[in-house]
Amino acid sequence: MSQSDEPLPEPTPRTPRAEVRRRLLAAAAKVFAERGYADSRLEDIARAAGFTKGAVYSNFGSKQELFGALLRERSDTESTAVLAEVRGGGDLGDALRGAARLVARRIVDDTERGRLGLEFAARAAREEPTREVVAALRRAQREAASRAIAEAARRGGRGPAVDPELAALILHCLTNGLSMEHLADPAAVSAETAEQALTTVLTALLAPPPRS
Repeated sequence: MSQSDEPLPEPTPRTPRAEVRRRLLAAAAKVFAERGYADSRLEDIARAAGFTKGAVYSNFGSKQELFGALLRERSDTESTAVLAEVRGGGDLGDALRGAARLVARRIVDDTERGRLGLEFAARAAREEPTREVVAALRRAQREAASRAIAEAARRGGRGPAVDPELAALILHCLTNGLSMEHLADPAAVSAETAEQALTTVLTALLAPPPRS
């Protein structure tokens, strides 16, 4: 067989885009957690995922957008779980307490997310590209909170005590505040304390049940 007749090597299969994103996000979560946002480099994240830095830019565009996508992924997972808790069977009060417990446990168990979120938000005050990513993320989080409150009101045959967007803002700010307070004083702001605060405000954000 001549050299020209030798079979050509099979082309290397291209990694699907969804898998590239998944691996980059997983690597980013590890690198950001170990080094913080400021000291994390895209080269290191790409290398940890098994790609070049170009893969980061083609999938996320920038370090800010990669970090925002990571926070958004975690936020979406939490929002889905909260909504499922609110829609679950049983008493509405139990559902509200269950949703509050879920968020409180995340605040206490995922302090790395709280620290990174705080660092990222601080940079947003000085950097316009970061501020744009943070603003979009916060809007999405408030919309998710608004949906959860609307679902709770529907289940209980009640309406929100205030405008749904305002209710979502109140709940969103409380959650962020509890996260920061737990980071500063974990002994005083425990999971139980956070759950009580969230349950109290969730209940107050719903109008009283109609009189029979």
